Amino acid sequence: MPFGEQPAYLRVAGDLRQKIVDGVLPPHTRLPSQARIREEYGVSDTVALEARKVLMAEGLVEGRSGSGTYVREQPVPRRIARVGFHAVGGCTPFRQEQTDERVRGTWESSSEQEAASSAVAGRLRIPPGGRVMRTRYLFRAEGEPAMLSTSWEPLEVTGRTPVMLPEEGPLAGRGVVERMAAIDVVVDNVIEEVGARPALAEEAMALGGVPGHAVLVISRTYFAGGRPVETADIITLADRYRVAYHLPVK
Repeated sequence: MPFGEQPAYLRVAGDLRQKIVDGVLPPHTRLPSQARIREEYGVSDTVALEARKVLMAEGLVEGRSGSGTYVREQPVPRRIARVGFHAVGGCTPFRQEQTDERVRGTWESSSEQEAASSAVAGRLRIPPGGRVMRTRYLFRAEGEPAMLSTSWEPLEVTGRTPVMLPEEGPLAGRGVVERMAAIDVVVDNVIEEVGARPALAEEAMALGGVPGHAVLVISRTYFAGGRPVETADIITLADRYRVAYHLPVK
């Protein structure tokens, strides 16, 4: 294929995409039918269908049963602020994940002991099958679902201590740094990696998105003296949120 030449379905999708971006096809407008696309662009039914599939995969349009395909209203991205680990002083799990003080948030959680998978064990540097406390969170910002998080803490660190259950006991609802400090574990470093992947169906449902659309995944691990004491995956919809890091100049 010569440089710059695109398959017909991508050229059609690109033209329709530009019309959506320019407002020629505003939100909630019905996308031209497959027959109309075929006639307007002089392409086959297969090309017209593939072009529509591209726009659907990009999250620009959505199918409505028995009605057709419509332009989706695109959300204005909100910011998730990240600043690294927090000092002792009442940091809640929501503030641990969203440090923008202007954003009001709540969370729901559930904790359960389990055997660490090989992936989690590798992140925590414990043997596969080692016992961990897994806690799942749903965070809401201004009442709307914003983030999912699953965290794992090695029970060889927190087991049989007052902070074994993150949302119960004397420090229920505090952040990792403060809880660990209560058992004389001083968190001194945190590493985060940001990636993207298609959303799982249950993730999209919990966050109010569409299955298969992209999510951002922040994989975070807290360390105390070089030892991992908590690791977590924070998940949010890529089209609704941007992750902003505040990096101090040293």
